[in-house]
Amino acid sequence: MSLVLILLAIIAFIVVATTKLKMHPFLALLLAAFIAAFAYGLPAASIAKTVSSGFGGILGYIGLVIVLGTIIGVILEKSGAAITMADTIIKLLGERFPGLTMSLIGYLVSIPVFCDSGFVILNSLKESLAKRLEVSSVAMSVALATGLYATHTFVPPTPGPIAAAGNLGLESNLGLVIGIGLVVAAVAALAGLFWASRFKNVEPDGSEHELSHQDWQALRASYGKLPSAWQAFSPIFVPILLICLGSVAKFPSHPFGEGGLLTLFSFLGDPLPALLIGLLLAVPLLKGDSKAEAFGHAITEGIKAAAPILLITGAGGAFGAVLKASPLGDYLGATLSAWGVGILMPFLVSAALKTAQGSSTVALVTTSALVAPMLAQLGLDSEMGRALTVMAIGAGAMTVSHANDSFFWVVSQFSGMKVGLAYRAQTMATLVQGVTAMVLVYLLSLVLL
Repeated sequence: MSLVLILLAIIAFIVVATTKLKMHPFLALLLAAFIAAFAYGLPAASIAKTVSSGFGGILGYIGLVIVLGTIIGVILEKSGAAITMADTIIKLLGERFPGLTMSLIGYLVSIPVFCDSGFVILNSLKESLAKRLEVSSVAMSVALATGLYATHTFVPPTPGPIAAAGNLGLESNLGLVIGIGLVVAAVAALAGLFWASRFKNVEPDGSEHELSHQDWQALRASYGKLPSAWQAFSPIFVPILLICLGSVAKFPSHPFGEGGLLTLFSFLGDPLPALLIGLLLAVPLLKGDSKAEAFGHAITEGIKAAAPILLITGAGGAFGAVLKASPLGDYLGATLSAWGVGILMPFLVSAALKTAQGSSTVALVTTSALVAPMLAQLGLDSEMGRALTVMAIGAGAMTVSHANDSFFWVVSQFSGMKVGLAYRAQTMATLVQGVTAMVLVYLLSLVLL
C-alpha cells in the first residue's frame, strides 16, 4: 500500500507544481523522477544513470519524428494549406451540412497542425459559413473545435500520441496507432458534433468576433497563391499512407512477399523516412524569393515549437524509466488485475491529470510513462494492447478542456462566448468526446484482446 501512496503523492506533486507553482512540466517531471527514485529506494549510484538513459532512450528515435512532424505542420500553416484543405472539403460536401463540414475540416487539419493554431486559422471560415448559411456560430465553433481536438489527441504525427506510443514501445509500429487512432478520432469527432447540434439555436453571449465572407476572402488573399489540394494534403497523408503500408508489410502473413517489396515498404514505412518524404513534399509550398531561406525559417520555427514538447517527452521517459526500475509496476499491475480495471486504468489516470493541469500532451506523456511498466500485469502487453492503451490515454487526455487549458480560451475568445456558455458548450463537448471514445476503446479491447 505504501508504494501506491508514494505514487499518489508524486502525481499530486506534478499537478501542484504545474498548476499552483506554475513550474514548467519538463522540470516537474524531471524532479518527479528523482523524487520517485529516492522514495522507491533505488540505489543512489544508479539513479542519475536511470534518469538520463530514460530521457535519451525515448528521444533517441521518437524525438526526430516529433521535430519533422512539427516542421511539416509549420510549413502547412504558413503556406495556406489549411485554407486549401477547408475549401476542398466545402467543395466536396457543399453547404448542406455546415456542422459536419466544420467537424471534418477540423479532423483533417489537426493531424499536422496544432488544434490551437488550426482554430485561429479557420475561425474566419467558420464565422463566414455561419453567417452565410444562417446557422449558430456557437454550434459551428464547437463542431470545429471538437473536430480539431479529436485527431490532436489520437492520431500521429501529432506529438502527444507519438510520445505516448514511444513510451509504450510502439515507435516502430506507428501505422497500427494511426489506423486505430483515425477510427477512434472519427467517433470522438461525431460525438462532439452531436453535442454541438444542441446549440444550433444559441448565439454568442460575449464580445463577438463575427467575420464576414469578405474577411474570409481577405484571409485567403493574404496567403497569395494557395497550394493545390494535392500539394496541401500530400505532405501529411503520403507519410501516413507509407507508415500504414510499412505496418502491413510486417504482418506475419507477408502480404507483399519476402523480397524487394517487403524491404522497400519496411524502409519507407518507418516513421522517420516517411516524414522526411513528407517534408520534401512540403518544400514546394514555401513562398518568397529564396526557398532556401524560407525553408531555414520554417525549420527554426519548427524546432522552437518542438523544443518544449521534446523536453516534456524526455522528462516523461526519465520518469517512466525510474518507475520501471522500481517495484511499483509488479505490485500495482497485480493489484489492478485483481480489481479487473484493465484498460480503464490509463483512461482514469490521464483524465485526472488532464483535468487537473490542462495540457493534453503532459497527460499523454505522463500517463504513458506511468502505465508502461504495468502492461503485462494489466493484460495489455501485446502490440494491439499497447495501441489500445495509447487510445485510452488519448481519451483521458481530452477529458476535459476547461479554464486551465489554452485551447479552451482560444475557442471561447475567438467565438465570442463568455465562460459560462463555453463551459456548457466546449467543456461538456470534450467530456462527451472523451467518454464516448473510451467506451469505443473498451469495446475494441473486448473484441481484439
